[in-house]
Amino acid sequence: MRPAWAEIDLAAVTANVATLADLVAPAQVCAVVKAHAYGHGAVEVARAALDGGATRLAVALAAEGAELRGGGVSAPIIVLSQASADELDDLVANRLEATVYSRVGIEGLTSAVASAGADSPLPVHLKVDTGMHRVGAQPSDVVDLARDVKSRPELDLVSVFTHCAVADEPDNPFTARQLAIYERVLDDLASAGIDVGMRHAANTAAALAHPASRYDLVRCGIGIYGLPPSPSLVGVVDLRPVMSLRARVSYVKRVGAGEGLSYGLHYRPDREVTIATVPLGYADGVPRRLGMVGAEVLIGGRRMPMAGTVTMDQFMVDCGDYPVGVGDEVVLIGRQGSGEITADEWAALLGTINYEVVCGVSLRVPRQYGKES
Repeated sequence: MRPAWAEIDLAAVTANVATLADLVAPAQVCAVVKAHAYGHGAVEVARAALDGGATRLAVALAAEGAELRGGGVSAPIIVLSQASADELDDLVANRLEATVYSRVGIEGLTSAVASAGADSPLPVHLKVDTGMHRVGAQPSDVVDLARDVKSRPELDLVSVFTHCAVADEPDNPFTARQLAIYERVLDDLASAGIDVGMRHAANTAAALAHPASRYDLVRCGIGIYGLPPSPSLVGVVDLRPVMSLRARVSYVKRVGAGEGLSYGLHYRPDREVTIATVPLGYADGVPRRLGMVGAEVLIGGRRMPMAGTVTMDQFMVDCGDYPVGVGDEVVLIGRQGSGEITADEWAALLGTINYEVVCGVSLRVPRQYGKES
C-alpha cells in the first residue's frame, strides 16, 4: 500500500446517524451516500448508516445505486434526480426508487418497468421545484403529474418532495418561503384526493435549523460525515468527523536560506530548514494552491507549514529544525496528539465548503476502514 491513506471511522458514521435520528424523530433519516459517500466509500458508509438507524439511502445516479446493491445493501435507495434514458434499465433491475418531474420521465420509467416485466410497481418520488430552480416540477404542474403517476400500474407514488436552497443560512427567510410553497402543493394534492405517502424537504442544514422542514423524512448528507453544513451551524449537535487524511514522509533534506521550493520557486525560507516531502498531491485531492494560502500539517503533533505549490503527486513541508524522519506520519486532515486540522480549515483557506474538500479526495488514495470507539 502506498504511504498515504484516508482513514474512515465507520463507528463515527453510525454515531452521527443515531444523533441525527434522535434529533429529528419521529421523522426518519435517509442517508445520502452519493459521490462515493462524499469520498468516504459508499458501501461501507451505507452499512454503517443503516446500523445507526437510517431507514433509506439516497444517491445521484442509478450506477451508484447498483454499486450498493452489488455490495449486498438491500435497503430502499432513492435516486435523487430523474434518470436518463440510458439509466432506466439499471434503475429498474436494481429496484431503486425513482425520482420524476416531467411527463417524459414518467413515460420512460413506465416503459422500462413494463419491459422488465416487474412483479410489483416501482416506487416513485415526485420532486417539486419550490425555488432552487435546479430540477423539479413547477408547483402548478404537480397535481397533474401525480395523477399521471397514480394512473400507471407500473408505478407507485411514495412521496412528493422538495429541496432547500439556503437552509445553511438559518436567518434567511427564503427557506420559509420554500416551505410555504411546498405546503400549498401538499394542500392542492390533498384537495385532489391524492395520497402522497411520505413528505420530505430537509437536508442536514434544514434538519438542524428548521424543525418545520423535517416532515416524515430528512435526507442527511454532510452531517453523517461529521461535518457542519455551514459555519453558522457548528456545534448545533455533537457530530464526529469521519475522514482523516494521512501520509508518511518519503524524503528529507536540508535547504538553505533563500532557496526556492517547488514549481515557481515561490516559497523561500529565511533560514536553513529541514524540508520533508510527502507523497500526496493535487491528483489525490490536495489542492495545488493549498500551500500558498497558509495551510499546515501535523507532524509529531506540531503544526508545520506546507512549503510552496502542491504538485501532482507530492508536496513539501517546512519543518524548521524539528528532527523529522522518513516514515514519520503526516496528518493533513484529522487529529495527531493534541492537534487537529479540519476539512473546514481547508475550506476557509480555499474559499470553498467542506463538502468539496472531502469529495475531492481522489479514489487513488486508499481508504482504511475502522470502527474507533
